[in-house]
Amino acid sequence: MIKLFIGTDHNGVEYKKELMKILDGEFEIVDCSPINTPTDDYPDFAFRTGKLVVENPGSFGVLICGTGVGISIAANKVDGVRCALVTSERVSRLARADDDTNIIALDSIIPVQEGSEMIKIFVSTPVKTEEKYHRRIKKILDYERGEYNEL
Repeated sequence: MIKLFIGTDHNGVEYKKELMKILDGEFEIVDCSPINTPTDDYPDFAFRTGKLVVENPGSFGVLICGTGVGISIAANKVDGVRCALVTSERVSRLARADDDTNIIALDSIIPVQEGSEMIKIFVSTPVKTEEKYHRRIKKILDYERGEYNEL
């Protein structure tokens, strides 16, 4: 069973609970934000979720905040994370297929059923094998290590 790490700030608590109910039984779900407060900070949950995804090869992450933007930016600071803000089933599929993302971020106002479908599409989409996709991802990884500079 695929392990799915889910984290949210205070804006997505109810959303996360509903998602976990819908996805229960389809995934091994790990709640990365079991305690939220009105003043919590999304980077904390993004970093925790990202580290767990990287430490568990083959797993995926889902992050939720008021827009999905801030939490995706924070997650992408974790070495080994490629997080995409997903706004549709199409973007969910392409984020995984083209960019080999391992975490998606969701806006907490997307209907929860729609969000759950995007998650299912995301984790079931294979990464494209064409050389151009691997070349692009390698450039990103090389840049992170200071080994590549733009053209």
